[in-house]
Amino acid sequence: MASIIGAASPYRSPEKAISSSLFSDESDSNPVDAVIFAGTSLVLGTACRQLFNGTRVPYTVVLLVIGIVLGSLEYGTKHNLGKIGNGIRIWYDINPDLLLAVFLPALLFESSFSMDVHQIKRCMGQMVLLAGPGVLISTFCLGALIKLTFPYNWDWKTSLLLGGLLGATDPVAVVALLKELGASKKMTTLIDGESLMNDGVSVVVFQLFFKMVMGQNSDWGSIIKFLVQNSLGAVGIGLAFGIASVIWLKFVFNDTVVQITVTLSVSYFAYYTAQEWAGVSGILTVMVLGMFFAAFARTAVKGESHQSLHHFWEMAAYIANTLVFILSGVIIAEGVLSGRRISYQGISWGFLFLLYLYVQLSRCVGCCVTITRSICKTLGHMIQQSSGNLYLSSETGTRFLFFTGGIVFLTLVVNGSTTQLLLHFLRMDTLTASKKRILEYTKCEMVNTALKAFENLGDDEELGSANWPTVTRHVTSLKDLEGGQANPHKGYEAGNLDPTNIMDMRIRFLNGVQAAYWEMLDDGRITRSTANVLMQSVDEALDLVSTNSLCDWRGLEPRVHFPNYYKFLQSRIIPRKLVTHLIVERLESACYISSAFLRAHRIARQQLHDFLGNSDVASTVISESEVEGVEAKQFLEDVRDSFPQVLSVLKTRQVTHYVLNHLNGYIKNLEKVGLLEGKEVSHLHDVVQSDLKKLVRNPPLLKLPNIEDFMASNPLLKDRSSFRSYHV
Repeated sequence: MASIIGAASPYRSPEKAISSSLFSDESDSNPVDAVIFAGTSLVLGTACRQLFNGTRVPYTVVLLVIGIVLGSLEYGTKHNLGKIGNGIRIWYDINPDLLLAVFLPALLFESSFSMDVHQIKRCMGQMVLLAGPGVLISTFCLGALIKLTFPYNWDWKTSLLLGGLLGATDPVAVVALLKELGASKKMTTLIDGESLMNDGVSVVVFQLFFKMVMGQNSDWGSIIKFLVQNSLGAVGIGLAFGIASVIWLKFVFNDTVVQITVTLSVSYFAYYTAQEWAGVSGILTVMVLGMFFAAFARTAVKGESHQSLHHFWEMAAYIANTLVFILSGVIIAEGVLSGRRISYQGISWGFLFLLYLYVQLSRCVGCCVTITRSICKTLGHMIQQSSGNLYLSSETGTRFLFFTGGIVFLTLVVNGSTTQLLLHFLRMDTLTASKKRILEYTKCEMVNTALKAFENLGDDEELGSANWPTVTRHVTSLKDLEGGQANPHKGYEAGNLDPTNIMDMRIRFLNGVQAAYWEMLDDGRITRSTANVLMQSVDEALDLVSTNSLCDWRGLEPRVHFPNYYKFLQSRIIPRKLVTHLIVERLESACYISSAFLRAHRIARQQLHDFLGNSDVASTVISESEVEGVEAKQFLEDVRDSFPQVLSVLKTRQVTHYVLNHLNGYIKNLEKVGLLEGKEVSHLHDVVQSDLKKLVRNPPLLKLPNIEDFMASNPLLKDRSSFRSYHV
């Protein structure tokens, strides 16, 4: 992050220099010791994750405490922790720019890539308001309070620098709890998305004030130029890398390793290009890149590759978070203990707690109710290393490190541990009546499922029969269910069609429809572009479940109709082959959409009926679904009557794809049972994959008659009265 520190060269504070010089004779220190510290941190983090799993103790708080303990031991033992101590000092001395460049791209890309893009579109205005004006208001409020009440004679630029430094926020604990408690996607997306934008805006604000503190030009023209260049430039670079990488992924076929490598390399390369080469915000660049991937590449990776990609990024984010928080604890401990003149003064601790109060007040004013992330700790470390010059004294740099470390610790411990209490106070941890009823239904079905499993496995030809009471004694989830099975349809009978129940069931139905679309994409029944359109229609319908009946066909209807500009295509000006291509492409897309819509709704209706039977709420939602499918059925019937070749070609493609997938599964099964060995499997797999690749890139094409005959024979294009919804 060379653009942050400008002309200021990294500086080691006097306390740190003295501490290092006292132990400069450690000839056994080896750069490889850094790996020992990283490995030890991951082992400790993994052990704590397993130990505190299911408890109310936030994982990040535990990591920070571990880091503080390690840093305190290293300092207290006068650097006699051996190899681990050497590793701690290597990591502590790493340039903060390098830390940001190593950890931030992975953390930012994973967060933005896993977000719900549809919800981002809905909440974009609120997120921009919170992360833009909200951060600026919070920064100026905090800077003003520091300037007016702290006794350090800092000028306004330095005070605002600390205010901007403490503006970077992260809602890890909040979002995790909200998801666990079943909060709405809109709320979790708003908090998570605001945090991502907040990170980017806060670092840009920090860069601005840091340049001003370091004596660079600070007139309004240069400030506006800096802000516009950082924001628009970052968006442009992020979009450019996103477009290039998505195009690249289109040429990758079922190669998980290549797909993961593309996403990993492009995130780091985009960050470096923006931060070091273009001099704009790398954080905003990676955030835009991740959101672009979430919007346009979610169907580019299918099936097992899709799961592997998300698992990889979850693992990368977990490793990065573990190392960052433990390292932050080490930096806090080393910074506090080495800065004795500051940390050993009671007044400094008093002002730390006062600053914590100021931070909470400023975030309330700025509407940023989240948990501080250690990004501000890294930036504070950067200020300490850049201090000790004409513009920023070493004492000020040490105070910045002391205050940022203290705020990180207090917000993680206090805010992180009290979040669940706040959610309980706001009654956000209680399940709605409809959700409780669904749980009861599921429990009843669990008993029936367990009984079926016992019937299938209870008698064994070799071992004989099993004892059901013993089974239930070991399966504790069944103990409270036997003998007290409530009617699973209770509450959904006639006269009890509560709007909340219907809304909840519409949501579950549409989720089932979307799941069916994913399955059809994996099976090759629909293309990636068709899948994107279908998924978007479900997202839009989910927004309206509280006020409208099922309406996901509303978003698909314009893509099935023939727009008015197709009249122009009949003129002699347009080449006939181009007209044929456009019309056939439109027809094929409309048929894909209609058939997939009908199939997904049929699957979801069957699932809902199997789960709720003939209850009134199920019948209501099923009836809405059947009404939704009327136009799609009519469209396919018109195509079948007027131009059956289209449906035949589409069905041929689907069957071919299904057969090849079935052969692929057959080969894997032969390998699983030991009838095929590695080289044989590889050969057969390559042959099938080659056929699949050819099918995707060169599918069976439709041979059409000349355009005049086609126009004359197709009522969808000729006769507007044949189907009133379709236009030429």
